[in-house]
Amino acid sequence: MSINQPHPKKVTYAEYLTWPDESRFEIIEGIPFMQAAPSRQHQRIVTLFVGELYIFLKEKSCEVYTAPFDVRLSGANDDEEYQVVQPDISVVCDEKKLDDKGCKGAPDLIVEVLSPSTWQKDRIEKMNQYQKHGVIEYLLIYPNEKILEQYILNENGIYGTPTIFKEEEEFRSSTFSNFVLAMNDLFS
Repeated sequence: MSINQPHPKKVTYAEYLTWPDESRFEIIEGIPFMQAAPSRQHQRIVTLFVGELYIFLKEKSCEVYTAPFDVRLSGANDDEEYQVVQPDISVVCDEKKLDDKGCKGAPDLIVEVLSPSTWQKDRIEKMNQYQKHGVIEYLLIYPNEKILEQYILNENGIYGTPTIFKEEEEFRSSTFSNFVLAMNDLFS
């Protein structure tokens, strides 16, 4: 299966579960997209962010997960599921959404670290799905530009204008108001 090539029929999560474990895919609107291996810089940013989140969430009821971790956004069952993503970082506070396969429903917070091969999908297709399915806070990290974009779901279920955090600033989560991260640490 080639990277990001449309297929004639929609693929379900049930079909996805039959694919080899060594391949990483996401399914958006029933179309499978192969995931490339992340760069070292990408992995470093994810590790730093997750480390801070893990410490912050340690005594709370929320859990943090990193890719590969299946987030199924819609569908009553695996045969009807056409939205399966593997965000770089997911925070889930409702334990009823968690099962052995991953998360069924919208996480409270999703973080994507953009790369040349994924930025368009993360900024458009995945952002639209996260908004549609109710992800409260969506963060896009631009490693080369050393900025973070924060999107918050408003009362109308729409992501408004993003808040931009630059390298010399401190990021403060909207979902977890006491979670603060120095951007310099993230990009050091």
